[in-house]
Amino acid sequence: MVTLEFFSVLFSNIFLLGISFIICLFLLDFVKSKKKCSQFPPGPKGLPFLGNILQVDFTSPQVTFCQMSKEYGNVFSVQYFWKKYVVLNGFEAMKDVLIDRSEDIADRPRFPIFETVGYTGENKGIVLARYGNSWKDHRRFILTTLRNFGMGKKSLEETVTEEAQYLCSAFMSKKGHPFNPHYLVNNAVGNIICLIAFGNRFEYDDHKFQQLLHLFDAALKAESGFLAQIVNEFPILTNIPWLVDRIMEPERNVFAFLKEMISEHKKTWNPNYIRDFIDAYLLEMEKVKEDSSSTFNEANLLLITNDLFGAGTETTTTTLRWALLYMILYPDIQSKVQEEIDQVIGRERKPTMGDVLKMPYTNAVIHEVQRSGDIIPLAFPHMTYRDIEVQGFFIPKGTSIITNLSSVLKDKHVWEKPLQFYPKHFLDENGKFVKREAFIPFSAGRRVCLGEQLARMELFLFFTTLLQQFTFEIPSDQPRPMEDPCYAFTLSPKPYNICAVARV
Repeated sequence: MVTLEFFSVLFSNIFLLGISFIICLFLLDFVKSKKKCSQFPPGPKGLPFLGNILQVDFTSPQVTFCQMSKEYGNVFSVQYFWKKYVVLNGFEAMKDVLIDRSEDIADRPRFPIFETVGYTGENKGIVLARYGNSWKDHRRFILTTLRNFGMGKKSLEETVTEEAQYLCSAFMSKKGHPFNPHYLVNNAVGNIICLIAFGNRFEYDDHKFQQLLHLFDAALKAESGFLAQIVNEFPILTNIPWLVDRIMEPERNVFAFLKEMISEHKKTWNPNYIRDFIDAYLLEMEKVKEDSSSTFNEANLLLITNDLFGAGTETTTTTLRWALLYMILYPDIQSKVQEEIDQVIGRERKPTMGDVLKMPYTNAVIHEVQRSGDIIPLAFPHMTYRDIEVQGFFIPKGTSIITNLSSVLKDKHVWEKPLQFYPKHFLDENGKFVKREAFIPFSAGRRVCLGEQLARMELFLFFTTLLQQFTFEIPSDQPRPMEDPCYAFTLSPKPYNICAVARV
């Protein structure tokens, strides 16, 4: 018969075991901290086990890092649990590493949370892929294919111009009444990627496509949140199904949509008639099917299509949302843009990319939207590909690097009014457009955004077409919208309504 004394001894042993375990954790934490190289970048002191994770505001981490840089310099370290990160701030540090030694930090760390949906081994798409031959081959293929489908050419320009007219028709249907432009703009931008990837566009009232856009939004918010960060630091947590489902359910639903699109393509695929990106990738798979070392496979096709759609839709949509917000907040700037449009393009002719060089003020406004909107403040973490030295600090191979792009776009040593929307940042004393070296909204180096050229085309053509046909105003019965952003990997404006008044 089990006695009270037995339970007493049992609980005592469990208690002692727990205390011993905690002491061991403290000792391990102490030993790990002592192993830090004396030349490693300094950083704020953290708590045992937790490190600095409670000191970082995950609703605006770029702001936290800018504040830390005032005390610890532009190259400093933070610790999430037992993992060290080096944070780069300011233009000089970023230029030194991202531009001058881009291969040194071209690698990527692990993201265990994404491994739960298929980003594993050599199948990691393009954004999360490790730096190596597979990544190089895929990046080369993607760039070539995008060019073949019109990136940088008149054919794709005409496609964007046509989609801009669809967007204007959707705005016109609001008849001057207040509306939130978010998903109409998202539809228009998403259709450009859909035409490249799938070979067709979707109507703005297509329920299935609207669901996809909302799923991408939900996935971005969940995957950039605090909970996802915890799981990435403790991969063992990926074994808890309900926890992973809470974070990755929207992503899985996106994958279900993309799998359906790929499946439909395979049924009608013709190697002699390549309709879109998926067809081109299937053809490449056919070419290398005898090569056992090739990573051109259906798993990577799914992941890369997801990467292209996510990266090619969210950032441009968010930039245009900022653009419309700034236009209603600064009507004098909107008027100057419209004046230049009227002088160079007129009210009847459709804008073309050939107009950019003749429209310095409009070009400056678009660039300032990107700078001030600060769309991708941190980007995905990099990882050192080899040992490097940055501003006198030693950073060993395999160290995760956070590039605080926000600190460059808001660097007070570079920009006259870094915290204001000020298009003159990109104009000289004669009113001519000036490209600033510190303007790196698409990042820089080996990991620079693949779709930068496409994004620039979309921003100019959508923006000028909208401002040619409409004047945007704050609804008379609503308060002035705020410029405070919402962080979910990207910095987006808080929801707002506009009135689109036709320029008759």
